[in-house]
Amino acid sequence: MMDTGSSSGEIIGHSKAVNAVAIRHQRPFRAATGGDDATIVFHQGAPYKFDKTIKTHTKYVQDVKYAPSGDHFASVGSDAKVFLYDGKTGDTLGDVESKKAVTTWTLGSGVNNQQVGNVWTEGDDIVSLSMSGDLNIFDKRTGDKPARVLQGPSKPITAAVPASSSGTFIEGVADGRVLAHSGSEYSYLDGPGHTNLVSGLAVASDGKVFSAGYDDTVREITPDVSGFIQSSFSTASQPKSLAVAGDSTVFVAEVNVVEAIRSNQKVYDFQPKFTPSAVAASGSVVAVGGEDQKVRLYDWDGKVLKEVAVLDNNKGSISALAFSHDGSLLVAGDSSGKIILYDAKERKMVNSRWSNHSGRVLSLAWSADGKHCASGSLDTHVYVWSIAKPMKNIAIKNAAAGSVNAVFWLGETKLGSAGADGCVRTWDITFHA
Repeated sequence: MMDTGSSSGEIIGHSKAVNAVAIRHQRPFRAATGGDDATIVFHQGAPYKFDKTIKTHTKYVQDVKYAPSGDHFASVGSDAKVFLYDGKTGDTLGDVESKKAVTTWTLGSGVNNQQVGNVWTEGDDIVSLSMSGDLNIFDKRTGDKPARVLQGPSKPITAAVPASSSGTFIEGVADGRVLAHSGSEYSYLDGPGHTNLVSGLAVASDGKVFSAGYDDTVREITPDVSGFIQSSFSTASQPKSLAVAGDSTVFVAEVNVVEAIRSNQKVYDFQPKFTPSAVAASGSVVAVGGEDQKVRLYDWDGKVLKEVAVLDNNKGSISALAFSHDGSLLVAGDSSGKIILYDAKERKMVNSRWSNHSGRVLSLAWSADGKHCASGSLDTHVYVWSIAKPMKNIAIKNAAAGSVNAVFWLGETKLGSAGADGCVRTWDITFHA
């Protein structure tokens, strides 16, 4: 028992890995297990002890589940069969395939539409889980399609940006998919998306949204945030970060090159002597961070980047950059967890005291008024920094399991954070008086 440490029996009888355990919660207590040896072992309890072996399946038993009433339990296997059993005795009641189907739903073809589990709800609906991660809610009275499909990220979220002032935001996932969140639900973007990890999302001044992925492509999202446009740009190497200048030129920091793209055509590139690691843009000013711990500022005239300053106050590889909305300030986060605040106009350091993070800074985002900056880090924490009171900050500890990969503002005082746990959390921020 969990609270006393005493034994409540043992699960025995399988010769290979056990895949599932189901316990009857009514008296008399029973337990059923299914395994890779194609058998179901029935136990009486408590304490639980071996009762018998049930050999109904011919291949792996993937799952066993008791009905809420405890009257029956069912098993499913790799032989594509479902069997029903008496919940008290374990006697086989028959192959579900031999019974008459009441309602059948077809969700489509392909691996993503394979169903890997289902359950009855208390409201007498059926919920199934697709290989893609979608939750399909069925009304047993209708058999043509799910009554509702709940979509959401099933892998770590690697990038996120606000898409409008209405609270809609877009996020990229490690499996290459991009989702839009509006109201209370997610939806996948239609069209030819990415096939590998989404490494960056950026919003232009005119509202256009661009994405970059480890499939070495840069794509543009439709204005209504419903899908991708058909055309894309193939980068020279793996993109690490992207940003959009005032003339809608997209700058992509790659392994050994920085490329400038407009209308899915390359208009400029240069191979710096350092290794680019992050990029940000505001108007005609482009900031490129490097693994040499320096930030370089460039003027963009629409054709060529001209270096105008080198900022060298960071103590680690530059991992995140962000300009304030008016372009007057620039923050640079690095692999040591340190954040440096620069005056982008005067090209000098303003503050070097934002060093609460203990891991790589992965994302930076300015509030709309330019008075506060939020940061997310590999250390799982989020901090909100004040320009007026640089010694004070608002700490949100353990904001995501694994890491905080993206932070973004959804309003004047509402902050969003996304991380390796595949979750987006929103926070109501109360600034220091």
